[in-house]
Amino acid sequence: MARHAVTLIPGDGVGPEICEASRRVLEATGVEFDWDVQNAGEAAIAEFGTPLPDPVLESIRKNKVALKGPITTPVGSGFRSVNVALRQALDLYALVRPVKAYKGARNLRDDLDFIIVRENTEDIYAGLEFEKGTTDADHLIQEISGLLKKKIRPDSGLSIKPISVSGSERIVQFAFDYARRNNRRKVTAVHKANIMKHTDGLFLAVARQVAERNKDIEFEDRIVDNMCMQLVLRPKEYDILCCPNLYGDIISDLGAGMIGGLGLAPGANIGTDGAVFEATHGSAPKYAGKNKVNPMAVMLSGVMMLRYLEETAAADALDKAIANVIALGENVTYDLKESRDDPTAVGTSQVADAVIAQLKAGEAAQPA
Repeated sequence: MARHAVTLIPGDGVGPEICEASRRVLEATGVEFDWDVQNAGEAAIAEFGTPLPDPVLESIRKNKVALKGPITTPVGSGFRSVNVALRQALDLYALVRPVKAYKGARNLRDDLDFIIVRENTEDIYAGLEFEKGTTDADHLIQEISGLLKKKIRPDSGLSIKPISVSGSERIVQFAFDYARRNNRRKVTAVHKANIMKHTDGLFLAVARQVAERNKDIEFEDRIVDNMCMQLVLRPKEYDILCCPNLYGDIISDLGAGMIGGLGLAPGANIGTDGAVFEATHGSAPKYAGKNKVNPMAVMLSGVMMLRYLEETAAADALDKAIANVIALGENVTYDLKESRDDPTAVGTSQVADAVIAQLKAGEAAQPA
């Protein structure tokens, strides 16, 4: 079995606790790791003067794989978001977020099993913004009003929404490739092309062209507002949802709510030359050091990391162990209890203990 060099970014708030719990269960699968621990976020400012120091990026570029805890974006640092900066610096253009109902979780329904593939570098999140009242904003308002013969109120702020052929092509092809590797049957392109004809319309046109080259996988498209309704009413009809940046973000939280919250929502940011695996939720600083928060989102991100590293048997074993702990409902954190003040809820480290016990039980049940 190969050893894997992995950058470990504990993050801020509850990040160090949930990352430590996840490191323990990953090592308990029997896969061997060489962890390269790197600080980012608030923990890095005192030492480096920036929440995203160069050694973090250098480590990920070298190891190609990182497991990351949540990072607080410091107020007034000049950083719009450490997470966004990390994705842009490493060109991690695909964000993958599975939505899966585990038996025993607080699911809205039990037939949830779809994957959101979100474009990570373009769209309204590209950071092309102009503040109300600035010279640049006033200039743009005049230019656009003149070009399009449409009045823009002079007291407006502006955000620019770029969607390119190349960016759309690679995210849609990624969705088809991901479907093929993970035995998925269908890709659904999500858009608002009926209104935004030159951005979402371009995304949809490119998606249809890519689909023509991938006819072994079924393809369809849905308008984003209808998509949200469909996911609530008929989620079994959907498999992989390929979304531009904003819609992917919104649908990810809708999906997390359907499976009982962000505590069970893993994620992966994947590019051509590397991948960063992380929980969907934030750093929850008020719970820092209290051994209280559910570590399963990072653990399930670890399952995704194992699959990325082609450690399929270990990934299946860890996923099953986590599912068993959830189904038993005994050694779970407060968010997985029917009542959030249930006194039988356990802490972060105890969840790791329970998952490791399930892994060992699974090994014992295997024929020699």
